[in-house]
Amino acid sequence: MGMKSVVSAMLIGSLVGCACAVQAAPVAKAKKSPAPKPPSTLDMTLLKRVPAGLEIVYCTRLPYRDGHWYANIGYYSTNELDKAYFGNGKPDQSALYRYTVATKQKQVIFDAQGGSVRDPTVHYDGKTILFSYRPANTDYFNLYTIQSDGTGMKQITRGPWDDYEPCWLPDGDIVFVSTRCKRWVGCWFTQVGNLHRCKPDGSKIIQLSANIEHDNTPAVLPDGRILFMRWEYVDRSQVEYHALWTMNPDGTSVNVFYGNMHSWIVMIDGQPIPGTQEIIASFSPGHGRNEHRGIPTIVSPLQGPDCLEAAIKLAKSANYHDPIPLNKDLFMMAIDRSIVVMDRNGKECPLYVDSESNVHEPRPLLPRPREAVLASRTADDVAATGKAEGQFVLQNVYMGRNMTGVQPGDIKKLLVLEVLPKTINFSGGMDLTTASGSFNIERVLGTVPVEEDGSASFIVPAGRALFFVALDKNDRSVKRMQSFCNVMPGESFTCVGCHEERNSAAEAKSTPVTLLALQRKPSAIESFAGYPDVFDYQRDIQPVLDRNCVRCHSPAKRAGKLDLSAGLFQGFSCSYRALLLRRLVVDGENGVGNRTPRTIGSSASPLLD
Repeated sequence: MGMKSVVSAMLIGSLVGCACAVQAAPVAKAKKSPAPKPPSTLDMTLLKRVPAGLEIVYCTRLPYRDGHWYANIGYYSTNELDKAYFGNGKPDQSALYRYTVATKQKQVIFDAQGGSVRDPTVHYDGKTILFSYRPANTDYFNLYTIQSDGTGMKQITRGPWDDYEPCWLPDGDIVFVSTRCKRWVGCWFTQVGNLHRCKPDGSKIIQLSANIEHDNTPAVLPDGRILFMRWEYVDRSQVEYHALWTMNPDGTSVNVFYGNMHSWIVMIDGQPIPGTQEIIASFSPGHGRNEHRGIPTIVSPLQGPDCLEAAIKLAKSANYHDPIPLNKDLFMMAIDRSIVVMDRNGKECPLYVDSESNVHEPRPLLPRPREAVLASRTADDVAATGKAEGQFVLQNVYMGRNMTGVQPGDIKKLLVLEVLPKTINFSGGMDLTTASGSFNIERVLGTVPVEEDGSASFIVPAGRALFFVALDKNDRSVKRMQSFCNVMPGESFTCVGCHEERNSAAEAKSTPVTLLALQRKPSAIESFAGYPDVFDYQRDIQPVLDRNCVRCHSPAKRAGKLDLSAGLFQGFSCSYRALLLRRLVVDGENGVGNRTPRTIGSSASPLLD
């Protein structure tokens, strides 16, 4: 591999400054919400459509002061005594309740007595409630079950981790979000939660997601896949992309469900609508609001994952949260201190109003059928395979969106990169990693060949957040992936092309039988021998500039008014800041994704010329 390849791999920071609106943990005291006002769309006739004998389980708790939807677990990295969970360190006023609509009777299922209760979900039997609970004077949420009459409480998970947002799986296991992934938000002071699963007794915990940022609110679709919200920013804006994704319950076949091309919406709390292929979710505006507050929105996947018309908003207010279907035309959700029902026309009717507290996660106490059980496609015993690895098969790199000007034969290799999680973060910005650039360090794994027909087949490490750059014959970037993908151990994942429409199919001539890449063994990633896999600018790049450039571009000469010396300015070298400010390197710039070919990376960077 030439030095040009290595420098191409190095130029992966971003340029534009942090778009995060806040740089310190918010401290404003949360105000008690006012009593809800009757909506202009009030329709009391909706009560006639509520299932007979409906009972609801829900919980109450104190608010938390942070504006982010995810900052309600753990503590702030700047001060471990500054708690991020509900009440922010004060004794919570939290309990789990059961409410009977017909009789208007409320009873306490479980009083947390100063602790916090969150995320109740009802078993298929309509009686057993799975929820997350943090006991008083402790710091961690774990999973518990309890019967709807308040008996039989059992602890499911244990340990110094936050386990929350659980969901029953049709095979009896549990999928949930957990900080067991040991990573921190790349642009904030709090911890990350990823999807995990476990047995109903809490044993055999497996991490399903390779995300370095948050996953949230898993739910099971009728076909057995897990629907969830995935937040990510790989060389693109850290505050804009939070779409709905799916995976199999074993963590395989991760694919976008809806919205990865649309910015400034947090698509969270997705739930399947029975008798349809639709889901209802909370579309929380911008970078989201705390407690998942947003606009109840129905989404159909039939028009593809990028069709704006496929998302139908049911209301104008963005204060609703935790929507769930009662049937295909009636939905229950929370807003402030009320539980309401709403139909497809946005008409709504209150079911319950609490006199003192905000209500959260209302769920019907009703039995329901189990979804399809999907067989596992992973290697259960990694030792049996020798390595934790999987396979990617690319059918045609030239088939996809926004590939204008890319001709067959232009792409010779894929550069394989890994975006690395932060094990701690003391900043709301990207400082200490880049200057007004990428929030995360990226590892260079190496390259794999692309065949003349555009196909590729290669082995990658499992459980890692990987992305690819298509390279030409000169190892210059043609098209850069601004998302990530991963495989589980033993998984073989096939994609059609480069940023292809997710509901598209390969051309008939590109069937697996005819792909050149499948006429041989899968490629191993060829690393850059003699070079580090994670670049350090001062260690690896500045010496190249010292040998070749500084004699003219120094503080004394400043040829072209450019200083490429190693002198430090605000924590970064003069040369690094000069290259960015003069746009001699071009990358994601903390902006939008799916850039036009050759407009990001080494092909667009004058320094490489």
